[in-house]
This record gives sequence, structure tokens and C-alpha cells, in this order.
Amino acid sequence: MAQIGRLNSLIVLHSTPHGVYLDGGEHGEILLPNRYIPKGTGLDEAVEVFVYRDSEDRLVATTEKPFAMVGEFATLEVVNVNRNIGAFLSWGLLKDLLLPFREQANPVHVGEKVVVYILLDEKTDRIIATTRLNRHLSKARPPFKPGQAVPLLITARTPLGYNAIVGGTHMGLLYHSNVGAPLQVGQKLNGYVTALQPGGKIDLSLDASGYQRVASLTDRILEALKNNGGRLSYDDDSPPEVIRSHFEASKKAFKQALGALYKQRRIRFTNPGIEALDIREAKDGDWQPSGPKRQG
Repeated sequence: MAQIGRLNSLIVLHSTPHGVYLDGGEHGEILLPNRYIPKGTGLDEAVEVFVYRDSEDRLVATTEKPFAMVGEFATLEVVNVNRNIGAFLSWGLLKDLLLPFREQANPVHVGEKVVVYILLDEKTDRIIATTRLNRHLSKARPPFKPGQAVPLLITARTPLGYNAIVGGTHMGLLYHSNVGAPLQVGQKLNGYVTALQPGGKIDLSLDASGYQRVASLTDRILEALKNNGGRLSYDDDSPPEVIRSHFEASKKAFKQALGALYKQRRIRFTNPGIEALDIREAKDGDWQPSGPKRQG
């Protein structure tokens, strides 16, 4: 049976002037309009489609893929607000996604990007969005381990730090002391689990700890140097937000990695920026970073 709000592999049953009809199982035949039919598609062949309801409440199929599907969290932009029913979000399909007023934790406005959970409304069998995220987070014990790398979705700024959905299932907290530069609600980035607290709370960091952090970051810096002709404009004085954007690391971690590479004589400081250095090219007169605490 076809699943509404998900990708399905459905069999072509017959064609009409408007498109082909697909076998939706208990949902009956589902139209795939002509503009979405893959070239060369024939009868009895399977087509991967996304199934949803159109403005007239009919099930239709499309080969376009939305930014997110039922059961997923996503950051979507508000493109319209209807004072009678709610807001509409752009989600990559011809028909915008409804965020009903009853599902808004706080009022939203056109142009705003909001973090939502996408679900199938039990009353209408339509796909809708909600900003009431906690209702849809897993209540099970988090399956993560300290030190594990995890994908994060920032949902809110709090006095302690930033709330973030971890791995698409649980809520965690990035303390301000572990961030370094401001983050944006709706931002996706990679982080690390630092601790699992009683009650399932997850403490997070944007950097791995200890040697693992430095070793991983030095590899990324060397790769960036290789891809950029051996020179980069980033160094100790680069703003934290610039370092985070390009290397997904804090300024402290970046400085530690540069210090490690300098001690290995893999780079020289060009003030500003850095340059890849072959050990055989090192010279006594090369410029050195200022200050005795290179890794502070």
C-alpha cells in the first residue's frame, strides 16, 4: 500500500491524457501527472514517487522530492500566512506545506525560517507541519555514546546554550561555553556527545575531545591547503564564526591544530594566513606565531 508523505515504488497500471495511474493498494489508483512521468516509463513498471493530497483532497504522486517527509524534522521558510487556517511553508513541491495555527508554538511570519516536524494529520489525513517539537521526540533511552559524532539541528537559544535535535530523534544541549560563535535556529551542523545525563538529557559539543579533535582537524586543514594551492587565508586571527563556517570547529580547536601542524613543520605562518610547508623547505628564518602559549 502506498504511504502518504513518503517515497513509494508503485506500479504503472494504465495511462490517460492527464498522466498515468499507479497502484496505490488500499488507496486505489493514484495519478502521476504527465509532467512528472520519467522518460521511457512503460506499463507494469515501478516508479519511485512521493504521494500527497492536492488542493482538492485527491491523492496524487510526483517524482519531485520534498525537503523533508513525514516523520522528519526540517528547517523550512514561511512563504504565506492565511489568517483563517495558518502559515504555508516552502518544502520543495508545487503545493506548499500547511503549518496550522493550532500547531504553532509561537506565531510565525513570512520570510522566517522555522524548525518543524512533518506529520500526517489524523483528522484530515493531510500532511501538515508543527513547531511543537517535543511531542515528536523519542522518549526512549538515547542510543548515543560519549564521544560519538552526531548530526545536529539547532532549535532554540536558551540561557544555558542551544537546544539541538540529535540524530533526528532526541533533544540535546550545546552549552554556550562549548560553542564559541553564535549559531542560528534551523542551522544544521555536526557535533559530539559529551555526556548522557539522568533522564535521557544529552550534553553536546561542537568539537571532539583531546587528541581526536586535533588529529581530525589537522587532516582537514591539510586537505584544504592541498585543494587551495597550498595557501589559506585563515590563521589565529580569523573570526570564530569564519573558522566554524569553513572547518566546523571552534577557534580554540583551530589554534591547537595549527600549533600541532607548526610543530610538525607542516605549515608556515604567512601573517596573515598559512602556507603548506615541506619539511625539507623549512628555514631558520621562517616567521613564527607570536606568544609563548601557541595552543591556548
